[in-house]
Amino acid sequence: MMDREKSAWSRSWSGRNLMGTRKAIGESRMTSVFATLRACLLSLALATPAMATDLPDPLTLDDFLQFDPAQAKLGQLLFYDKILSGNRNIACATCHHHDLNSADGVSLGVGEGGSGLGMNRTGGAGADRIEERVPRNAPALWNLGHKDVRFMFHDGRVEVSEDFGNGFRTPAWIFLPEGLNSLLAAQVLFPVGSETEMAGQPGENAIAGAAYDAPHYVWPLISERVREIDAYVPLFTEAFDHVNEASDITIVEIANAIAAFTAIEFRNFDSPFDKYLGGDEDALTAAQKRGMDLFYGEVGCSGCHAGPLMSDQSFRGLGLPPFGPGLTFLNDPIARDVGRMAISDKLEDAYRFRVPFLRNVALTAPYGHNGAMPTLEAMVRHHLNPRESNAKWRSEMAKLPPVPWLASEDFALREKTAENDRILASIDIDLPPVSDAEIADIVAFLHSLTGETALDRPMGRPETVPSGLPVD
Repeated sequence: MMDREKSAWSRSWSGRNLMGTRKAIGESRMTSVFATLRACLLSLALATPAMATDLPDPLTLDDFLQFDPAQAKLGQLLFYDKILSGNRNIACATCHHHDLNSADGVSLGVGEGGSGLGMNRTGGAGADRIEERVPRNAPALWNLGHKDVRFMFHDGRVEVSEDFGNGFRTPAWIFLPEGLNSLLAAQVLFPVGSETEMAGQPGENAIAGAAYDAPHYVWPLISERVREIDAYVPLFTEAFDHVNEASDITIVEIANAIAAFTAIEFRNFDSPFDKYLGGDEDALTAAQKRGMDLFYGEVGCSGCHAGPLMSDQSFRGLGLPPFGPGLTFLNDPIARDVGRMAISDKLEDAYRFRVPFLRNVALTAPYGHNGAMPTLEAMVRHHLNPRESNAKWRSEMAKLPPVPWLASEDFALREKTAENDRILASIDIDLPPVSDAEIADIVAFLHSLTGETALDRPMGRPETVPSGLPVD
């Protein structure tokens, strides 16, 4: 394992080390602070039940950012090209694949060093095998090009902000490059430097070595790789007016192209529910209408899943059971995952994660920031009684591709009773009791959010990529 006393830079931005220069909080202090706050947190949760909201307005193309189709076509190739990874063995698409509806179909991904897709993915072999799973569930990409999207990643570590004068708040701080076309483009810059996702371990390749130090050291190395592939150059010159030769290609153009592809390819709002919002009263079945009434009415799911994106983009504590490698931050003896607190440095954000968007949600199991819930019904039941669900949860519910050498640590966090108690203390949803029949109706409504053309994407998976590397 790598030296934990690494630079503040690398700890603040990589996929597993998110705390950066925040004050170190050791186990003893965390325990005492959370014990003090527990009663406060619980009373807050009970005092602020979810409130029902009106149905959202229908989505239209005008609600989405517009992107150049030539850039999107280039982005499709980059999205599937493993040249962007440190060891040239994983692409963005590996964890956000068309065959898996823009996600990877597992609870915690097998990232750099692995082979295959979804539950058939292996942990690799020999010196190249993975050292740990990706700590969080790969989020789906549906409708991330909407103009109102404010946060990326489960903890919101990439967000719209003017704090650094570049339009975004990210782990790169003031070193984010100028010219990014969207929040989507900003988020592209970080998985390529995560040791578990795409960069690899320090010592394996130059990108992984640069990632150990700071994000802005990674991006020129990736740009140089792409510039050296002759077949990419005319595609960039065609897509970007200011690119006239290979030397003009930078990480900004790479990120903007991938953002254009992601935004266009996974834009989808032709579900039965969307048609109902547009005035078609017969678009929903009787069960789906009952579920919609519960969702937007007495159960109050829309207290968090509100608005056109079906998320208020707040951060909520659901009390999901902990497992997997967790994330580490400076001087913490436990590789726990404290969620939004790792970014905000506020104790009230502990174990809270971004409320996800729901269109096409039935296509993107498993659910939760760590993929703890295998089905929509299980996730709905967890929302209704998170403490009981947490207590009844079993490791067999996690969808984890077998990696024998990680078996002993996969569920080690689950055995830490004090940590689970802190997670339970952070729960801030309090929904009313619901019958089994009503749960079935809510699940039926969630299925009505699946787009009729969701499985028929305009570009899809390319057969080949300019680097010549294999396409998953």
